Amino acid sequence: MRSESSASDGPALPGGGSPLAGAAEPADATDPALETVRPGQPTPGAVRRVGPGAHEGLAEPGGAGRRQRHELWMRRALEIAVTGPEPGAGHAAPSAGGTPADDVPVGAVVYGPDGTEIAVGRNERELTGDPTAHAEVLALRRAAGRLGRWRLDGCTLVVTLEPCTMCAGALVLARVSTVVFGAWEPKTGAAGSLWDVLRDRRLNHRPEVHGGILEAENAAILRAFFR
Repeated sequence: MRSESSASDGPALPGGGSPLAGAAEPADATDPALETVRPGQPTPGAVRRVGPGAHEGLAEPGGAGRRQRHELWMRRALEIAVTGPEPGAGHAAPSAGGTPADDVPVGAVVYGPDGTEIAVGRNERELTGDPTAHAEVLALRRAAGRLGRWRLDGCTLVVTLEPCTMCAGALVLARVSTVVFGAWEPKTGAAGSLWDVLRDRRLNHRPEVHGGILEAENAAILRAFFR
C-alpha cells in the first residue's frame, strides 16, 4: 500500500506493463502456492523476477459466489477508505497535527473464516505521525487484538490498493490465508506488480491472492485524492 505520493505521482492505472513483458518464464506448476496465478506469470523468487504490470491480472477467483463475496467485501473496504472507521473502532487520536483528509484514502478489512468482519483500518500515517500506520497494518493489529492472538489463520484481508512490501510482509507473518485487493500499484506494489512477497516460494507462508477486485472504482477514489 502506498501512502506518500504527490498529485503527479498517484497510483497508475492499467496500461503500465512489465519491463520484461513477453519474456516471462512460465509459472512453476509443481508449486501449490501458484495455483491461482495465471499461466505465464513469472515464478516468485526466480532470477530477474518481475511481477505483472498493472495491466495484468491474476487468475479469476473460481466461481461466481466467491467473486460476488469479494466484491461485497471490497465495497466495505471502499467505505472505510472514504469515511474511515466508525468512532470507537480503535482508530488513534491525532498526534501529529494531521487530519484524516490528509491521508491517502486506502481502506482494509479483516474477515474471519466464517465471513464475519473482525477489524478495519484506514491509512493514518499523517493523522498519527506513525510511518507504519498503513491500512493493512492497522487492520491486522486490531484483528489480532480482538482475537487475542497474532496468528490470523483462516482470515481474509481485503484492501483497496495493492499492499506495499511492509504490508505484504506483515500479512505473511500474520499467517493470513487470503488477500484480496483492488487497484494495482505498479510503483510500490508487492503482490505481483513490482514484487511478489505474498507468493514468494522462499517464504514459509503464502496466502491465496486475488487482485483487481473493483479495480476501476478503487482507482477512481485514489485519482480524485491526488488531483
